[in-house]
Amino acid sequence: MKKWICFLALLLFAGLAPVASGISVQAQARPDDTIMEGVYAGEISLAGMTQAQAQEAVQAYVDSLGGSVITLNVVDGNTVTTTAAELGMSWSNQNLVSEAVNLGKAGNVVARYKAVKDLAYENKVYDIQFSFDQEAIASLIENDCAKYNVEAIDAHLNRVNGEFVIEEGQTGVVIDNSASETAVYEYLTTQWKGGDASVDLVVTQEQPQGNTENLSLVKDVLGTFTTSYSSSGSDRSANVSNGCKLINGTTVYPGESFSTYEAVAPFSEENGYYMAGSYLNGQVVDSIGGGICQVSTTLYNAVLLSELQVDERHNHSMIVNYVKPSMDAAIAESSGKDFVFTNNTEYPIYIEGYTSNKNITFTIYGVETRDSNRKVSYESEVLETISPGAEVINQSASQPIGFVDVQSAHTGYKARLWKVVTVDGEEVSREQINSSSYKMTPRTATVGTATDNPNAYNELQAAIATGSIDHVKSVANALKNGQSITPAQPSTGVDPALAAILEGKTPEEQAILIQQYNEQLAQQQQQAGQ
Repeated sequence: MKKWICFLALLLFAGLAPVASGISVQAQARPDDTIMEGVYAGEISLAGMTQAQAQEAVQAYVDSLGGSVITLNVVDGNTVTTTAAELGMSWSNQNLVSEAVNLGKAGNVVARYKAVKDLAYENKVYDIQFSFDQEAIASLIENDCAKYNVEAIDAHLNRVNGEFVIEEGQTGVVIDNSASETAVYEYLTTQWKGGDASVDLVVTQEQPQGNTENLSLVKDVLGTFTTSYSSSGSDRSANVSNGCKLINGTTVYPGESFSTYEAVAPFSEENGYYMAGSYLNGQVVDSIGGGICQVSTTLYNAVLLSELQVDERHNHSMIVNYVKPSMDAAIAESSGKDFVFTNNTEYPIYIEGYTSNKNITFTIYGVETRDSNRKVSYESEVLETISPGAEVINQSASQPIGFVDVQSAHTGYKARLWKVVTVDGEEVSREQINSSSYKMTPRTATVGTATDNPNAYNELQAAIATGSIDHVKSVANALKNGQSITPAQPSTGVDPALAAILEGKTPEEQAILIQQYNEQLAQQQQQAGQ
């Protein structure tokens, strides 16, 4: 018995001697070592597994959780569902496997002895930790959940039978995207243990603007303006009426900006628009919503008379006929033009718009704070007038003879607009509000020249050489109907000397002689300094 006691004492001494002498003896598990009994990753027993086997077992478990349904509780009982895999779930603490393998096999003899003894009394459980794609969470909330927001509706005015009616506002309930993204990410990475789960998103209340007290003060006409579209066809007229309806009834609170483009867009059939003429690159072309600029122009002038703050205004590329130069305001989707103004008064304003007998009117109501003896008006000043110049004829080999498309001439202008303020009838100030430049475009025709008949082609070329669009139209129409044009003086009046030269000549000879004549005439004018 004493021999065994001495042996154990010697063994214990041999094991602890290095520690007593300050020397630490460390150990490390081999790759093929197996994990001890009582070691778990979550609920998975890793006992008897090598490191590779344990890695595979835990990864398979994590993969199985990818189909777990994650439900986001949104607004008013609405929910959005996704899966853990769709949110980019992955296993983040894969080092737990190597720790499990080393348990009881690594460190000094005391640490190893303690680890073994602890397992005899209690299992060692490593938590499986997860990571998620924060961008995927943000995208889900912003794109799929935001549709359930209940936006606040401001108290606003309606005008019924000439009287104002106040509509009360509605409190909004909306998702706080940033706070919700954080809440979902923290739950999934710190609390979620796998399986189906739900998370409440963070929502906030939005209070509506306005109340009966301040809206009931809106009674005064601040500015009103009318333009006519009596010469417009049915489609353009419909576009003007539609744009007016989309703006009518708008309440704008102090400090708020109003974008005309945002109010009337999109330009589509679904939004009530038709094809009609509009300006593009110096030409009149048919486009969906053509005529909408008369709506923005009419509103612009009502805003000027109300003395509201104009933030953005653009003139048309070419002059319009329903207001004086520099009194227009163009909007265009293709060029990014918009008419924007801000309510710079201390009270709400109301925009009333209506059409009647091919006239469009906008009236802006608010609270009048300007002195009654003070009046404001606007004067258009033309600084320069640019005549259209000679007619331009373009030939198109892709169109048959008889096709003639004519674009009207537009006089070019440079102009500016003055704001004139009078008090008791006396002018007290004059301020330039804007400046505008409108392109000059000559009367232009595109003429079809495609034909198998060389005589018809030559006759048309002779007509084109005269430079007269009306003469070309006459000749092209006759050729289209199979008629030949005798070389007579054009109806618009050709130089008698030229007419004499052309008389009796074939169409081919006429074309050559006309070209020579025009070249000589141009040379003479240049020498004369014209």
